[in-house]
Amino acid sequence: MVEIHVEQTIAAPVEKVFDWMADPANLAAAPLALKAGWAKGSSGPGAGAVRAVTGVGMSFREEITAYDRPHSYSYLIVRSFPPFDHEGGTLTFTPSGEGTRVDWVSNYTHPVRAGGKLLEAVSYRLLRSSFGAILAACTKALESQRV
Repeated sequence: MVEIHVEQTIAAPVEKVFDWMADPANLAAAPLALKAGWAKGSSGPGAGAVRAVTGVGMSFREEITAYDRPHSYSYLIVRSFPPFDHEGGTLTFTPSGEGTRVDWVSNYTHPVRAGGKLLEAVSYRLLRSSFGAILAACTKALESQRV
């Protein structure tokens, strides 16, 4: 089992951070992501909505499984290339001083037929870096709005 866990405090109100992070278009801030958004026919923000992410050598369809604005949301990769056995991911947003603490956890494995432990070693580095890039983009976007 691979666990990715990243945390960051962003100097912006919890509602703004939640909304920015919950907008799937912002997943394209990850270096290898080319396009991200709500899947065709998806209902938009909320439980049951489906996000689609396409990138260099990968694609994901993720279902939002829980949505409690502005406190947390959870998602599950329901289809991907390469294949993931995803146990789920959760982002939690907690007020912290004048900002918001974001805590992002995701757990998964890759099936043996897709490369198993070898692919996990590679995907862990790429995904952890991507999560960090998305949080950095959120920080840059929202902290630049502060006066």
